Amino acid sequence: MAEAFEFELVFALPEGEHDAYALSDAVFEAGYEDAVIGTGNPRLLGVEIEAEGEDAESVILTAARAILKGLPAGSMLHEVRPDLVSLADVAEKLKVKRQALQQRAMPLPMAGGLYRVDEMFAVLTAAMEPGPGRRRARFDLEGSQKWFVAGKAARLVNAKLTMQQIDPGTAEPRETQQVAAS
Repeated sequence: MAEAFEFELVFALPEGEHDAYALSDAVFEAGYEDAVIGTGNPRLLGVEIEAEGEDAESVILTAARAILKGLPAGSMLHEVRPDLVSLADVAEKLKVKRQALQQRAMPLPMAGGLYRVDEMFAVLTAAMEPGPGRRRARFDLEGSQKWFVAGKAARLVNAKLTMQQIDPGTAEPRETQQVAAS
């Protein structure tokens, strides 16, 4: 059964100037007409997508491949989000204030106050179960679930990019022998 996922693809663009409208057109032509596109940094293109599929990793890589085909030559998949998130990111998705999260037990941060999104999801899911002497959490975990669920796959794709198991220029898996030779 198809599940909905919400994630952001960040592409590194080659040197030079790029027309924001042409970049947007490339995303729309790839089939993501509802995507939110960020072109604030001249070397990066952010594309926030909501898409459906059987598993988050496949959905993420399918979207990356489709978009890369329309981007300028030399563009590369740089990062997938959510992976590491701040309390402010999570609070925004849950429609609460950051302070509401600070009052709860949180997982240990990874770096600079950033948390792994899948660890955060596990803690928040547990907080939804009222325990003896505890109030039930008042945040919209269900409404943000497609973002949290994509987080584990985003982390996996980012790890594969780092380990050179995925070609950032095509978002296709690399052969094991090619990675060893690199």
